[in-house]
Amino acid sequence: MSDDLIDKIYEAAFVPDLWPDVLESIDAVSDSVAGSVFLFADDQPVRGRTVGPLQDLLGEFLVSDTLQFSTAVSRMCAVQPASFVDVDSFLTTEEIANDPVRIRLRALGIGAHTCTAIPMPSGELAIFVFQRKLGDGNYGRAHFDALDGLRPTMARASLIAARLGLERAQGTVAAMTAMGLPAAILSSSGRVLAANPLFEAMESIFLPVAMGGLAIGDAEANRLFQQAILAERREVEPSVRSIPVAAGTDTPPLILHFLPLRRAAHEIFSGADILVAATAVSASSVVPSPSLLMGLFDLTPAEARLASALSQGRPLKDAAASSNITVKTGRSYLERIFAKTGTRQQSQLVALLKSTELPQLPMRGK
Repeated sequence: MSDDLIDKIYEAAFVPDLWPDVLESIDAVSDSVAGSVFLFADDQPVRGRTVGPLQDLLGEFLVSDTLQFSTAVSRMCAVQPASFVDVDSFLTTEEIANDPVRIRLRALGIGAHTCTAIPMPSGELAIFVFQRKLGDGNYGRAHFDALDGLRPTMARASLIAARLGLERAQGTVAAMTAMGLPAAILSSSGRVLAANPLFEAMESIFLPVAMGGLAIGDAEANRLFQQAILAERREVEPSVRSIPVAAGTDTPPLILHFLPLRRAAHEIFSGADILVAATAVSASSVVPSPSLLMGLFDLTPAEARLASALSQGRPLKDAAASSNITVKTGRSYLERIFAKTGTRQQSQLVALLKSTELPQLPMRGK
């Protein structure tokens, strides 16, 4: 996947006027003609950005009840697909024909839809939608693979975009205050340049070290964090950008999100190279959904299904069978899941997954 496109996605998180350019670039790699990002949050109006034929309709959709009465929108909010999917496969022929949004889009020559939903650790829901022209057929496996390859980057960018309300970040202090999350900005060497009060208050988790650096109190999380800092210094992609931090005596488990500051975002944050933001999750015995696991830990759909099955306490053989994969493939997936979650044993992984549950976001149009 193009590093330039990934940088553009991260930049748009802080400069939302760039989302149309980002969506056009994603259109190009997925053979789409239109694309949109929508943010849903409790007690807030739906927010969105779009490109292509939908631009003239976006304002109407956001201020009217058209989205609320769309079967497709309600279905995708309820299902929250953990990867990009063919939207029509979740609808009946009658629902497709009568959906008010689809009626308007067909008049503009738009046919097949693909969509993914990304639940934010902070409670919002981001939905990305891409469409093809009528007559161009459905999306294929290669299109879904290209879009799923970008999904983890979309997830981290959406977290910040949602917290900023799809408004442009106005300088370091204002942006870090508006995010409402513990956050700090770092140089590429890991030196802390600024942190907001929420971050500074978590002194048992985030520890100052020599030369103005930062360490994580949890040893496993710190190992992944220092690897990410080293990768940023070497200008290579780190293996993990969403780092789980185990619960402490007085602190809940956290997910530490590691975002590079590129282009305009680099200037907004006074030349900083990295934004670190933390979101808390709550302990629960409820089995986490594959969609949630993908959003938190960058798991692929197949890895997330296996991890969700393992979190129910099933042995690997049974979890692999329920995921329709061989035990050998399951072991391969498990090694990758260990690497992405910072765990090393299945019991440790299950304990982490059992601690991972987010509050359910009320869906509009239900």
